[in-house]
Amino acid sequence: MRPLVARARSWWQHPAFVRGVREMGSVSPGLAAWGLMTGVAMVKSGMSTLEAVAMSLLVFAGSSQLASMPLIAAGAPIWVILATSFCVNLRFVVFSAHMRPYLMHLPLNWRLFHGYLTADLSYVMFTRHYHHPPVNQVESREQLAYLSGGNLLNWVSWQSASLLGIALANVIPTHWGLSFAGILALLGVGCSLASSHLRRVSAGVAGMAAVAAYALPLKLNIVVAIASAVALCLIIEASWPKAPGSPKVPA
Repeated sequence: MRPLVARARSWWQHPAFVRGVREMGSVSPGLAAWGLMTGVAMVKSGMSTLEAVAMSLLVFAGSSQLASMPLIAAGAPIWVILATSFCVNLRFVVFSAHMRPYLMHLPLNWRLFHGYLTADLSYVMFTRHYHHPPVNQVESREQLAYLSGGNLLNWVSWQSASLLGIALANVIPTHWGLSFAGILALLGVGCSLASSHLRRVSAGVAGMAAVAAYALPLKLNIVVAIASAVALCLIIEASWPKAPGSPKVPA
């Protein structure tokens, strides 16, 4: 226990930890609106307070929660719920692969801890600052301190707003438009990640496919959108002209 506490304290006392908290604070209001709306939606969909609290704390993935709630309420087969949640959260596989060089030197429990806490916004903020894995302990401590600060505020902002939404679900009017605030928050994340031609193409294809397949039951238009974007981008990447000495297309 003492080595764990000492490691955590070394991150929390580092100036980069405060910087991570401060910079995450600039986007936390949008995240809080998204969490508040998700908390309200969970209760409105028929979940009990205990179920909603457990889902908020254990799942901690707003888009996956919102995608699965209508399916749960409609009594959809479990494989449809799991497949939808899996597809919506596929981006975290990419995030994890990218973060692997930054975290592989940590013990398993700390990697699992950071894996649970790291979300879209904290990942975006971290990768904007640190383009390369650490080469020594000084850089590693700074990077992990910054990541810990951003992750902590990200988690607190989401959970506090989500739990507040659960508590006030029957009081908050639905005409407040909280869903639109949540969409704007996710739109900002998506625009931040659309940093190359291939990513912009994938976003456009996914959006068009989701609209075209909107009539499908059980939110299967989400699965169609993801599959369409991945398939087209794989075809484009395979046929994209490569510059001399460049083994693959930048994603």
